[in-house]
Amino acid sequence: MDALEAINLRHSVRSYIDKKIEGEVLEQLKNTIDKCNSESDLNIQLCLNEPQAFSGLMAKYGKFKNVKNYIALVGKNNGQLDEKIGYYGEVIVIKAQQLGLNTCWVAMSYNKSKCIAKVKSGEKLLMVISVGFGESNGVPHKTKPIENFCSVKGNMPDWFKKGIEAAQLAPTAMNQQKFSFELNGNTVKAFSGSGFYTKVDLGIAKYHFEIGAGKNGWEWNN
Repeated sequence: MDALEAINLRHSVRSYIDKKIEGEVLEQLKNTIDKCNSESDLNIQLCLNEPQAFSGLMAKYGKFKNVKNYIALVGKNNGQLDEKIGYYGEVIVIKAQQLGLNTCWVAMSYNKSKCIAKVKSGEKLLMVISVGFGESNGVPHKTKPIENFCSVKGNMPDWFKKGIEAAQLAPTAMNQQKFSFELNGNTVKAFSGSGFYTKVDLGIAKYHFEIGAGKNGWEWNN
């Protein structure tokens, strides 16, 4: 399964079976997290066999069940943190999907005080991603038409359309999908709307766009 196939197959999953992440799957997941941290200067951490962060009322209200593994999204608390967390968190999410795991982005429905991630001075735990073997593979979320996500001068190139179609599938907070992309020549500028976690959403959408559009023939303008 390549990354684009994983994007199309991946849906949020909140209920998990009691099966450990181990062996080759665990090694590849750890390697992906290490690579993302190296590239981004983030401090993303894999927390295994730890049910306490998802044992409270918030998790029950959010309909989370049997969450014992999660990815803590930690980094330096600066103006770039949200978008970086979105981008690299989704790199890990898509890799997890390729490895046969299920995931869900979680901003509020967990107990931050019980999260076992180590947060250094100057860092912030922004959110977590639940990860494990799901009871199901989830269901697709509703999405807006691609015209809502883009602005193009002239004809829309095929690579740009493919990028938008991949971004259209990006998970966003409360399914708000407030991001957009503007094409000018061979450069693409991405925008986030206002609201909770929209910069995180933008980072997720930008990663999806890159996978859909491919790496050649265009560049980011931001």
